[in-house]
Parts: sequence; C-alpha cells; structure tokens
Amino acid sequence: MTDHGLRYEVNCSILFTELPLLERPAAAKAAGFDAVEFWWPWPDQPVPTDGEVDAFVGAVQDAGVQLVGLNFFAGDLAGPDCGVLSIPGRVQQFRDNVDVTVGIGERLGVAAFNALFGNRVEGVSPQEQDELGRESIAFAAKAADRIGSTVLVESVSGPKPYPLRTAADAVAVVDDVRATGASNVGFLLDLYHLAANGDDLDAAIAAYTDRTAHVQIADAPGRGEPGSGDLDLQRHLGALASRGYAGWVGLEYKPTTATTPESFGWLPRERRGA
Repeated sequence: MTDHGLRYEVNCSILFTELPLLERPAAAKAAGFDAVEFWWPWPDQPVPTDGEVDAFVGAVQDAGVQLVGLNFFAGDLAGPDCGVLSIPGRVQQFRDNVDVTVGIGERLGVAAFNALFGNRVEGVSPQEQDELGRESIAFAAKAADRIGSTVLVESVSGPKPYPLRTAADAVAVVDDVRATGASNVGFLLDLYHLAANGDDLDAAIAAYTDRTAHVQIADAPGRGEPGSGDLDLQRHLGALASRGYAGWVGLEYKPTTATTPESFGWLPRERRGA
C-alpha cells in the first residue's frame, strides 16, 4: 500500500463493537494504534453522570491512547432525530451537552469535536433550521476555542433527511460560521459518505483540502474496510496529503470479517502507530 505519511486512528463506536465500550480503547492499543475517536458514548443522555464521564475518561487514559475526536450529543444516530442542533425542540439538549463534551476534551486533549447538523423535521422551515444549526455550531466553536479545539461539520449518507449531502453542502456551513468570527470550524471529509452520495471525491479534495480538519474512511459500497469495495482510498488519501493535509485519518468502517482485529489486515502494523 502507498505510504502517504498520514496517521490512522480507530473509531471505537463502529469498530470493536464485539467488546463493551470501555474495553475498546485498550483493544485498539493492543491492535497497534495510538489514537482513537468516538461518537457520543451515551446516545440517550446529553448530560451523563460524573461517574460515567470519569469511567470513560479513565478507560482512554488507562489504555494509553490519544482521544483525537469526539462527537457532540446527536440523539439516536439511526433514528429520526439524528443531529439535534438544528431541531428547535431539541437544540437545548445540544447546548447542555457542549460543556460536558468540551470538558471531556479538556481532560483528554481532544483536538476536534464533530457536530452532526440535524435532520429536517416537519413543521419547521429549512431556513429556520439552517439558521439555528449555524448558531449552534458557532456556540460550540466558542466553547471548543477555550481549549484550542476545532468543531467539525460533515456530510452524511443514508435514508435520513439529513441536509448536508455533498462536500459543498458541508463546506458552505463551515464558511458561513467562520464568517461570524469562529475560525475554529472545519470540514470533516468522510470519503465513504461522499462516495455513497455520489459526490465527486477528486473534485472535493481539490476544492476543499484547505478547509479539511479531519478525514474519515470506509470503502464503498458497503462501508467495510479498505479493499472490500470499489474506492481507491489510497489514491484519495495521497491526493489529500499532496495538497497539504497532515491530520488524522479515522477508520470508521464496519468490519466484513468476524471481529475487528481481522479487519486491519490491509494496514501493516508498523503503519498503525502515531
């Protein structure tokens, strides 16, 4: 495989799901990785208990891995409320969650927080949701800025009425929020979601590497490990690196093999560490 010099880390919310959540950071370390990311660990709780937060922080610290990315609370990712920050009746849950999430980030040195924009809902105009979403991202960016971290905006695929489908959709939000003075907002370039939505990956990389603050990968179709689908992921990652991207690449795929460790066969062990 091509050595483009980028660093890989493991999304422990979609990988190692054969293990309890708090055992996954150690499993990632045992597999040779020095860094991990998570979706919000408590999908039904915007504000978990102090004990739950301490247990999560302790699991990451004890494993000896760096937590490089963490999602803000977004509701049920598989349900109709995926991404609450632009839903009027749910936005307060997001804002209540921001301090908790950034507090975890402060304890663990998290560089980036992912803010899922929010599905379209009935009874609210798209314009109202878009304005609310941008306000919420700016709110989160102000909190993240206190610890020198970035808020991410991504395009998402699937049947949900999620409005940010192309790279251009997500970058428009990034640019709008940056224009309000929140410079610490960036594009999360997820090659799988963009491919699944039919976006032009080469064009997206050429146009938006300068706004890209984080990258995630899975093969398409299927969302499996690299080599299980049709995407030339190594070529795309090489293009990102050649255009100046030097950040993390999050492995956010569903193993097509029985367990997670077997799904890392495409990545030599010496390439997994930071």
